[in-house]
Amino acid sequence: MSTSDVTVNGVLGQRPGRDAIPATAHGNGSGRGRRRPAEEPMVPAATFGSYYGLPIIKQPVWHSPDIPGYLFLGGLAAGSSLLATAAELAGLDALANRSKVVATAGAALSGVALVHDLGKPSRFFNMLRVLKPTSPMSVGSWLLAGFGASSALATVGVLTPRWRRVTTAGAISAAGFAPFVASYTAALLSDTAVPAWHDAYRELPLVFVGSAAMAAGGMGLINAPVGQGGIARRMALLGSVVETSSLKLMERRLGMVAEPYHDGKAGQWMKAGKALAVMGTLAAGTARGNRLRSASAGAALVAASVCTRFGVFHAGIASAKDPKYTVVPQRARRETANAADRV
Repeated sequence: MSTSDVTVNGVLGQRPGRDAIPATAHGNGSGRGRRRPAEEPMVPAATFGSYYGLPIIKQPVWHSPDIPGYLFLGGLAAGSSLLATAAELAGLDALANRSKVVATAGAALSGVALVHDLGKPSRFFNMLRVLKPTSPMSVGSWLLAGFGASSALATVGVLTPRWRRVTTAGAISAAGFAPFVASYTAALLSDTAVPAWHDAYRELPLVFVGSAAMAAGGMGLINAPVGQGGIARRMALLGSVVETSSLKLMERRLGMVAEPYHDGKAGQWMKAGKALAVMGTLAAGTARGNRLRSASAGAALVAASVCTRFGVFHAGIASAKDPKYTVVPQRARRETANAADRV
């Protein structure tokens, strides 16, 4: 027999059940016309995360220093090939010949770094069995192979002047490959799901092209005899401006996804690269006629390009490890699309 009494305010003496809502008051009056307090949520607001804090996307299997070295050496080789062509057209034979050697050595060492990361040389040659235009890796392998062969032919003329037509054809072919070799690695990174790389698909090619020009111009300042460094200086300064401005635009547009470029190991590399770029640019602008100062400025610019490549690589790895760089931008894009649909 129940001891509860039924009144106008409800059942008195009844114990709350499982569906009771906290923070509700019965009051002493009839309750008619009164506004009841807002119900408090029983479950806290959801936040982004992943199972056991594990990354949402698979971390790239590429390793350092193989892949950052591959990115840098390929850019240095491509830029040096263009510098060699420009120097040859300007009649600067010493700078042209030395830049050809740098381009060939850079292409060879870039291939070595890539093969070392792949683990077996056969894996690189297997990528040359077919040409898949929709695959940046496939296209990049063919670009690197064609550019390396062309650069090697161009360098033959440095060693012996006999096959001049062949070496000239090699130099022209290498210069044709060079812009694509300097930029395709940016497409290779942007084609992944890594947030810091994928979301930077607009500016990253410009960053890499500018970095390649800066490195090649810096190496040209190191190698150029007195009186032949002007074209290398202009190339280095142009590359530094393009890289610096593109990085600023990229970081501004990425928003929170740009955080890995400022924090941790990647942040240290990027800060060092920016500082070296400023130092090298200022030194190169005032180093006309001074061989030692030109070489020092060139070394700073080459080192700045190295730091940029390592910084971009480690920023991507860091963004792949943290789930928020994947989840938060996705939710923002979804909310924007929903708002547009409602309008």
